[in-house]
Amino acid sequence: MTNFSYIIESSESKARIDKALATLNEEWSRNQVQQWIKEGHVLVNGVAVKTNYKCQEGDEVIVKIPELEELDVVAEEMNLEVFYEDSDVLVVNKPRGMVVHPAPGHTSGTLVNGLMAHCTDLSGINGVMRPGIVHRIDKDTSGLLMVAKNDMAHESLVQQLVDKSVTRKYQAIVHGVIPHDFGTIDAPIGRDKKDRQSMTVTDENSKKAVTHFRVIKRFKNFTHVECQLETGRTHQIRVHMKYIGYPLAGDPKYGPRKTLDINGQALHAGLLGFVHPRTKEYIEFEAPLPKEFIDVLDYLSKSN
Repeated sequence: MTNFSYIIESSESKARIDKALATLNEEWSRNQVQQWIKEGHVLVNGVAVKTNYKCQEGDEVIVKIPELEELDVVAEEMNLEVFYEDSDVLVVNKPRGMVVHPAPGHTSGTLVNGLMAHCTDLSGINGVMRPGIVHRIDKDTSGLLMVAKNDMAHESLVQQLVDKSVTRKYQAIVHGVIPHDFGTIDAPIGRDKKDRQSMTVTDENSKKAVTHFRVIKRFKNFTHVECQLETGRTHQIRVHMKYIGYPLAGDPKYGPRKTLDINGQALHAGLLGFVHPRTKEYIEFEAPLPKEFIDVLDYLSKSN
């Protein structure tokens, strides 16, 4: 059993315990936290609580994650593009079109399947379907992911995400011509009440979300931008850029139907930096734009 310990600060005071924990650890869904609470794996000041417990500043919260079930996901040999690897962490460049982790009914062809064949010592903290996964990017988003090869590394990398100290920069192509060179979007993100499969900017049951962006190049009807995540909410860049009126090109969920001829959103996680869990040195990696992204930029340049 793996334990996580938190001290409730003023920002989480008065919040429900399930919401507070899902905010403190971005990789835990609220549903997962609620299940742990019901099973008695969450203690506040040494006592098990119910999901509607309201946090108090100074509360000591311990989350006891139960031992994993045997993993029922088959290892698959894949030609993974590994940027860095040692005994603690691995950085891989995920191609566009690949799902990060398995789900019920979809247990093959994912990055996890490939990682299981590549290495046998993945952290198990995140459950039977997500060994080693510290954070994720969408199926049609390409780019860099950090993977934990043991629980020590996993806890360190997740804590860095919580502390907002991980550097994550993306490149995107959006509809419209953004007039200003820089900007910050500070708008909370939660489930869309009208479509539970989508996220939206909302004040209800949402989490703080901050995205910084800068313009790289303007085209006739599109803009090439770099987005830096301060937080890591589901579909954050896609939702935020739509919110300010510049949805991602090719985005089937949040973008317009009339868009560029590409399969999925034009979004690439190009730069990733973090402090190594063991050496405590900051390391940073940069993955070049994939060919399909470059082809779209070339097309837009010729169309200007």
